This record gives sequence, C-alpha cells and structure tokens, in this order.
Amino acid sequence: MRPAPPTPPPISGHQDTLDGLRAVAALAVLVYHVASTAGAVSGTTGAGWLYNGGQVGVPIFFTLSGLLLYRPWAAAVLDGRKAPKAREYFRKRALRILPAYWAVIVCFMLTAGRGHIGDPVTWGSLLTLTQTYLSDPWWKLGLGPPELGQAWSLVVEVSWYLALPLTAAVLGWYARRAPADDVGVRARRLLYGIGAYAALSLPYTAVMFLPGHRHPQMGLWLPRFFCWFAIGMALAVVTVWARLDGRRPVAALCRAVADSWAACWTAAAMLYVVASTPVTGPITLQTPDAFWTSVFDLVLNGLCAAALVAPVALAPAGHPALGAILGNPVMRFLGRISYGLFLWQMLIIVGWYEATDRAFRGEVLTDLPLMAAASIAAATLSYYLVEWPVQRLTRRRRGRPRPDRGRPDPGRPDRGRPARDLLDAGPLDRPDQTRPDSPGRSRARPS
Repeated sequence: MRPAPPTPPPISGHQDTLDGLRAVAALAVLVYHVASTAGAVSGTTGAGWLYNGGQVGVPIFFTLSGLLLYRPWAAAVLDGRKAPKAREYFRKRALRILPAYWAVIVCFMLTAGRGHIGDPVTWGSLLTLTQTYLSDPWWKLGLGPPELGQAWSLVVEVSWYLALPLTAAVLGWYARRAPADDVGVRARRLLYGIGAYAALSLPYTAVMFLPGHRHPQMGLWLPRFFCWFAIGMALAVVTVWARLDGRRPVAALCRAVADSWAACWTAAAMLYVVASTPVTGPITLQTPDAFWTSVFDLVLNGLCAAALVAPVALAPAGHPALGAILGNPVMRFLGRISYGLFLWQMLIIVGWYEATDRAFRGEVLTDLPLMAAASIAAATLSYYLVEWPVQRLTRRRRGRPRPDRGRPDPGRPDRGRPARDLLDAGPLDRPDQTRPDSPGRSRARPS
C-alpha cells in the first residue's frame, strides 16, 4: 500500500496559528517599546540590549501581510482565475484599518496633541497616514508625534497595500509569459519576479547613504522594505503551488519545513540575538548608522522573520505542535486584538512615563506588566467597540455567502470560489522597528 500523499498547507480560510504569530510579534514589540522608553535598551550594564531584538516584529508583520494579501493574486496566476477586484480589495483594507486608527488619532489630538488641535496639516497628515512624508513637521522626530511614533510602519503598510494590485499585475504578466502552461513553470517565474522585487531594497538602501541625495525620512519609505514583504509573497506562491501540483513534491517540502519547526525557531532565536547587537546598526542615536549595518538589519531581521513564519505558513491544517503553541485560546485572543495593541501602546507607554517623570529611568520588570495589562485592555475595548462592529456591518452588506457547488477537489484550492474570496484579513499590528532617543521616539535607519 502506498503511503498517503502529504497534505498541502491551507490557502484560504482562517488560520489560528497565524493569529498566534501576530500575538508573538505584538508582544515582542510591546516589550521593546517599554524597555526602550525605560532606558534599558541603551543601558551600559546587563543584557538589556537583548530587548532591542523586539524590533523583529516589523518584518514578521510585513511578512504576514505579503503571505495573506498576495495569496489570492498568486492563486489567480497559478490556477487561471480572474484576479481579485481592486475596488473590493481597497474597500476591505480601508474598513479594516481606518476606523480604529482614526479613533486613536482623535484621542491623541484631544489629549497629548491638544496644543495643535487647530492645525489642519497635523490632522490631515495623521488621518491620511502621510506624516512620514512631511519635510518639516512640528514634532521634529521624523516618525511622527512620540505618542504615535510606531505608526510609521503603518504608513509603510498602507503604501504597500496601495501598490499591491499593480505589483501583482506585473508579476502575473511575467509569469504568464511562460511558454508552457504548467503550474510549476509559472510558480518558478513568480518566485524569480518576487526575488527581483526583493532585491530592489538593496539599491534603494545604497541611495539613502549617497551624499546630497538623501531625504531625512527615506529610511521610513516603502522601497526599503520590499524584501520583507517579498518573503511572505514567496511563501504565498509556494502554498498555492503545493495545492495545485498533483505530483506533490512541493507539498512534501512544505510538510518537511513544518515538521522542522523547532530547528527553524532555534535558528530564529539565534538570529534574534545577533540582530539585537550593533551589527545591525547602533543601539543609540549618538552613533550614525552606516550602509553595511543597514543592509545587515534588512538581511538578519528578514531571515529571523522567515525562520519564524515559514513553518507556520507551510504547515497543513491541524498541525498538532504548532496548533498547541500558537493556536491555543490565549494566543488566538491576543492575535485577534493585536491591531489595537499596536495602535494604543505608545500612547499609553509615553503617557505613563511622562506622567511619572521616569523616562529612561524606569524598571522593565515592574513597568512591563502594568504597560502590558493597560495596552491589552485598551486593545480589547478597541476591538469590541470599533473593529468588531465595523466587521459585522461589512458582512451584513455583503449578505450571506453562496454555497459552493459540489465538493472541491482536496488537491485544488477551493475551485468553486473566486480568487477574491481568498482574501484574508491581513496582519494589522504594525510595530516599530526603530530606536528611541526620547520618550516614545523611535528611529529608522539611517540616522
């Protein structure tokens, strides 16, 4: 009797283990922000520098976005479907991101930002997520007001959202030029195109360091982070390929990576330690960054994110070990509220340290539980008062889903469904990968 073929990874529907990854990344970034504002990261004694590695949350979230949001376009190319409609895609992204984010902006402007409540430029830039493009803002920090410093990465995320339909169209055009109508040939061409897309981060980073050609905020703009999104996009192609290729070698490879999750996560832990050191850039702002450390930042943090995410993304549904670690009720809940955890944490952390006059003089072990509890509470309220009601209204507008006709082929990705229905809610936790030099301030390389 032949052994059963390996089960390919899922490419549609909700995946609890990905919620768990969001939780891991969100909590890592929370620890980093508390430690940096408390002054532990730049301390001269102890192992506080290890907190610096919490910035790996940014490539993890960008990788998850690439995986979940590019996947329907990959399915369209490899399975011959029509591409998702851009209008529906943009509507979903806007409804998922903006209501909760706007609530935070209003709260900020009524409290810490009340001195600028009459400034239309402040309102306009913050509400439209364009604050990192301003050349001379009043906050003088590049990232935005200290209480909203982490939102720079949401600006990058939204820029990628806006560019994704065009990016996917170019990649699809290149893949479809393959002379053979074979899923493997098209998948490989997609991976080649994604590799070229990722490589664009290198010349962009080089331009950042050319004298006379550098904008102060260039390190905060989308092209620098193409490579991190590309990791998830490549994983999306592999998962769809594994579903469609009847010969199953790709599915076997996916299962091998998933079963090697312990080895992959051990490698991620080692990369985390190295990325926490000055090899990826100076820990404090007193020392300017350099080209090679900036490149190492992209490479090492990207590899760390890939080693953490790949076993989960490539695992078949119901993987016992990964399900127990990342798919348990606590991790699922934290993943569900992680967008709110991202949005509210800096407003809470900066407000706490300013109110107690303990900026850079805090104690992580005592401050972290309080900051975590307050941020989780705010995120929970944000989810149930803003995010969940908007999601319910969106579902009501769409109406009841039509039942699939017939039973889908288990080796095919839900053939009865159009590619647009494979759109998952992307990871909306956008932690900051930058470093502080004042309460709540973080920096993007180069300085």
